[in-house]
Amino acid sequence: MDAYHYYSRGMELLESGDFHQSAVALEQAKRLEPDKGSIREALARAYLSTRSYHAAERESQALVDGEPTNHYGHFLLGRALERLGRRNDARRHYRLARCLGSELVPAEPAG
Repeated sequence: MDAYHYYSRGMELLESGDFHQSAVALEQAKRLEPDKGSIREALARAYLSTRSYHAAERESQALVDGEPTNHYGHFLLGRALERLGRRNDARRHYRLARCLGSELVPAEPAG
């Protein structure tokens, strides 16, 4: 089977809420296409949903390392860091996500 098959299956499982099995399929896709940003993004989402925050951090960091202007990657990294209790680091990535056009992160209050 090819990476696209595993990625497609992983996305189906992710959308249906089967996050653990989604991560399994997406890991298979990543083994075949380790530099593919779409796979890492989906895998970070699956890991966040399974509360595997260190793994989500690793995948989203790899995503933004490969695609520094990926606003969603910065959002995912911020979310993982926030869940790990690293709020200052998370804020940095949330700000970057906003600057890159993300509407997922609310604006910071003035002051």
